Amino acid sequence: MRLEFDILTLFPNMFQGPLQESILKRAMEAGIVAVRVHNIRDYAPGKHRQTDDTPYGGGGGMVMKPEPIWNAAEAVLGEDIARRGQDVAVVLMSPQGRLFSHAVARELARYRRIVLICGRYEGVDERIRELLATDEISIGDYVLSGGELPAMVVVEAVTRLLPGVLGDPGATFEDSHAEGLLEYPQYTRPAEFRGLKVPEELLSGNHAEVVRWRREQSLRRTLERRPDLLKKANLTAADREFLRRLGWGEGEDADGQD
Repeated sequence: MRLEFDILTLFPNMFQGPLQESILKRAMEAGIVAVRVHNIRDYAPGKHRQTDDTPYGGGGGMVMKPEPIWNAAEAVLGEDIARRGQDVAVVLMSPQGRLFSHAVARELARYRRIVLICGRYEGVDERIRELLATDEISIGDYVLSGGELPAMVVVEAVTRLLPGVLGDPGATFEDSHAEGLLEYPQYTRPAEFRGLKVPEELLSGNHAEVVRWRREQSLRRTLERRPDLLKKANLTAADREFLRRLGWGEGEDADGQD
């Protein structure tokens, strides 16, 4: 089954580069995904195609009007607009949305069709949230000019999870965050570079030793850089014992049990 993305934006040219390179380009050429970009301004009523207006109640900035966004979604989705929340997701990219993660990407990958609405200015009219969107997503607690870059992040992260997109079927499971841990260090030739050598475990030819080393390095790196992730990670008894030897406290254990 092909996953279809429809992106509603005021700046469609921002998507030209990312959609014509690397994994996304190959996935589209293979027919695994379809990504269509729609200019919201094309669906704005009136001679001037106005897409924003001043907010009721006063204040600075402009707010995106509801009619152009609704008209665009209605035209793009057709009969699928009635399937929102079933096999069709309508996602508003918003700093007020839930935080995007690998788990959320997996959730979205189950849909047949995803519409991404890119907000701009001071945001969108609240009625778009109430009447159209089935989800709101933020990619982080910082300020961007609009939802275009976050939408690109979502498309890339979800596409990578689809069968046939990556050459190595197991690659998505080894990526950072895929199992709730950061990825282990990676090395390639030469075996020594500017005095730094590849760890002996990776040169041993012992597959079990390589697997153990990678797991422990993944745990170590996560503890050092993102200890918060360990609370939700799927840890074995051996994982917990290794972490405790590194100084991970009992109180930080996700379930307090071995």
